[in-house]
Amino acid sequence: MKGSAQSVVSPLAAAVISVDVELGQAVAENQIIATVESMKMQTALVAPVSGVVLEIGVTVGQTVQTGHVVCKITEVDAPPEEDKTPIDQQPQSDGPLEKLNQQLHYSLDSGRQTAVNKRHAKGYRTARENLAQLCDTDSFVEYGQLAVAAQRDRISGEDLKVQTAADGVITGLATINSEQFGSAATQVAVIVNDYTVLAGTQGYFHHRKIDRMLKQVQESFLPVVMYTEGGGGRPGDTDVKTQIAGLDVPTFASWAGLSGQVPMIAVNNGYCFAGNAALFGCADIRIATKTSWIGMAGPAMIEGGGLGSFAPTDIGPIGVQAENGVVDLVADDEAHATQLTQQCLGYFQGTQDDWECADQTELRDMMPADRRYVYDVRLMVNHLVDTHSFLELTPAYGCAVVTGFARIEGRAIGLIANDCQMLGGAVDAEAAEKTARFITLCDNFDIPILSLCDSPGFMVGPASEEQGAVRRMAQLFIAGAKLNTSLVTIFLRKGYGLGAMAMAGGSFHKPIYSAAWPSGEFGGMGLEGAVRLGFKKELAAMPDDSQREALFTELVEKMYEQGKATEAAAHLEIDAVIDPADTRDLIIKAFNSRTS
Repeated sequence: MKGSAQSVVSPLAAAVISVDVELGQAVAENQIIATVESMKMQTALVAPVSGVVLEIGVTVGQTVQTGHVVCKITEVDAPPEEDKTPIDQQPQSDGPLEKLNQQLHYSLDSGRQTAVNKRHAKGYRTARENLAQLCDTDSFVEYGQLAVAAQRDRISGEDLKVQTAADGVITGLATINSEQFGSAATQVAVIVNDYTVLAGTQGYFHHRKIDRMLKQVQESFLPVVMYTEGGGGRPGDTDVKTQIAGLDVPTFASWAGLSGQVPMIAVNNGYCFAGNAALFGCADIRIATKTSWIGMAGPAMIEGGGLGSFAPTDIGPIGVQAENGVVDLVADDEAHATQLTQQCLGYFQGTQDDWECADQTELRDMMPADRRYVYDVRLMVNHLVDTHSFLELTPAYGCAVVTGFARIEGRAIGLIANDCQMLGGAVDAEAAEKTARFITLCDNFDIPILSLCDSPGFMVGPASEEQGAVRRMAQLFIAGAKLNTSLVTIFLRKGYGLGAMAMAGGSFHKPIYSAAWPSGEFGGMGLEGAVRLGFKKELAAMPDDSQREALFTELVEKMYEQGKATEAAAHLEIDAVIDPADTRDLIIKAFNSRTS
């Protein structure tokens, strides 16, 4: 009501620290009248109406109680012209939010244009560009974005924010492939090393950020993707006063300890040395671009150890690391590597609803009529599984066995297959080691395994033993014996000796279903060797070479007839002989019969 007096009272017991009006002064609604302070927090008292100050009931320094009248205002019609908006409602150009946004800006590509330009000039992408492609839109929740290097003794605060943004690693949680598999199944922890910050080296807060993320992974059993580009340990973090060598950091033990617990995928482009390489090597699936160099030490450490002077590009180039089994997938560039990462994750995330496959009757004509002729097992694989679903791992290493992920009716499976174009399908030391590692990976995450066997056995001889054949081939038996996930073995052609047993998990009765195509043939060892060993006296008794060769051929043919797939099935050494066109359907039924 115009002309009536309105009281302004203290809402709490406090000390008056300012009185901002005088008697008779015209004030506007919401204009600050006085400010009080309690427990070091300040409260502005404002005019409830526009009017004139009629009475002031406090002085600066006075302590008032709740409800004490600070002033009285007579309400009038016209407010004064000046803006008296309370300070806590006024725009603050240098307020906390603006300061926060500026600090966050330093860690974004838009705030680091010089570093971004240098990265692009090399033909590489930034860490945040890879992150944007990897994660579902707006799903990434970043941890530790405001971190900087522990170098405040050396570099000013503002320079640290610009030069050491996020301390060289971006960490957080996101969803990946949620449109295919739903949000609940696609939660992933993401760690992306940023080479534009101190060459991606691992500093004090860098490690702490990774450790924080790995703790989240341990507690929530999340898959992890780590981009590993970087130069290893960083000696220049001078702020850490209580550290000598820093070898007590938990990062490496925590990361390695996740093996077998959650899917771990490492991705690399560029230089990856020392500690970064150690992290890369621990992953379940290791993806690297063609422009990757990966080694347990960089040039400085190698030269410091008196081992010679080398350029970074001399150390662990992709050709070397793909052929020795360090790299599972070679990507054209970072975009391709990121796409492969998404595809790999998908095999651990669920079943795809949309799928198609080739005409299965065409499998009947893919096996050569002559048992001595080779064929392309990858062609058979791609025909058998869902179209475009097969992703081969480590193709340049252990080439006698093909390993990879695929789908059948949308369901993810692991696949191993002998390649008769390499060593006739004999399992050598490298192939045994590769296959053992792969089936262990599948078993860890309950991905059923399909084995397509066509093997004359293990590769033998002095050269094989020089490769550690006994130790490495035994790993395949151990991995097979420990299998808990479902295994189905289909014998496409040869199933001889220990090598064939190892491809079937260690025994033809280890799989939940073992079957052969009509082209299948079996023996305790290669037929030729078996004849030479078992019929040595008879062959030696032949009067001449021609008769000896005739007897040898006759005995081999006899053993071949005895070892045909139908005979093996009749003696219950395998479960069935099947029409190749029925292979896919029978595999599906076998897997569906078992909940692993």
